Amino acid sequence: MIVKNLDDVIGSEDHVKGETWESRRIILKDAGMGFSVHDTIIYEGTESMFWYKYHQEAVYCVEGEGEIEDLGTGKIHPIKPGTLYALVGHEKHLLRATKGNMRMVCVFNPPCTGKETHDEEGAYALPKEEANL
Repeated sequence: MIVKNLDDVIGSEDHVKGETWESRRIILKDAGMGFSVHDTIIYEGTESMFWYKYHQEAVYCVEGEGEIEDLGTGKIHPIKPGTLYALVGHEKHLLRATKGNMRMVCVFNPPCTGKETHDEEGAYALPKEEANL
């Protein structure tokens, strides 16, 4: 059994910050769960481009408001507490936080190790074990 509190992650090496966001990585690959769980903040008034080419992600909004724009279709969806979106097609997208910081609970498959950083395309690298297949 794993029992953690967000306070265990804040300020640790698993608390990663970018210019427009921060990610508190609670469950990572080394937990052996087959997915990772992140408590992520998208800062109010910012726009962030992400493209998880090698990961699927489900995101559940618990605070703040904004929108997600699918860059493949141009479609924009509002986000508010209670909204979930899932990137089953590895969609390149923009996140905009328009009313308060958006706090999101994110689940990744394959699980993140905690060492990932976004590249110039907004993506994480291909997991090493999949690159060797």
